[in-house]
Amino acid sequence: MRLRLTRPAASQLDQALAYIDRRNRQGARKVQQRLQAAMELRGQHPFAGSITARPGVRRLIARPYPYAITYCVAADEIVILGIRHAARQPQP
Repeated sequence: MRLRLTRPAASQLDQALAYIDRRNRQGARKVQQRLQAAMELRGQHPFAGSITARPGVRRLIARPYPYAITYCVAADEIVILGIRHAARQPQP
């Protein structure tokens, strides 16, 4: 299945990686690699994430890093809706 990031998800990913990069360049690369691997794995196992309260939306934590990836499964693609640190409060 094809993987597509929404603009908000791409922006959240960029912001998170920039934040980490300012403190630890190598750490940012490791987080980026793990998030990318977790998102790509959705193509093979699209329904592996936890079901959320929002209909059709699933959530996956990219362990060992506490980043939550929210996504939905469409007919021929995985749509990444958001990427955020699990300690952050969800946006209304």
